[in-house]
Amino acid sequence: MSITVYTTPTCVYCKMIKSFLKDQNIDYSEKDVASDDKAREEMIQKSGQLGVPVVDVDGKIIVGFDKKKLSELLDLKE
Repeated sequence: MSITVYTTPTCVYCKMIKSFLKDQNIDYSEKDVASDDKAREEMIQKSGQLGVPVVDVDGKIIVGFDKKKLSELLDLKE
């Protein structure tokens, strides 16, 4: 399973997602769209959004911190 979290350093919801994934022992890659123009363009292409966080779980896109949807995609019990 491939998980990419598009973030910015000051985003509270980004920190919540990263904390949630760490608590579940789930590996992910992080892309800082504030400092990485290529990552920002990639995020916009995938989500159609400028806002963060955006999470890509095997090509399925979640915009914002939607714990329920994220848990479903990761097959976690709430």
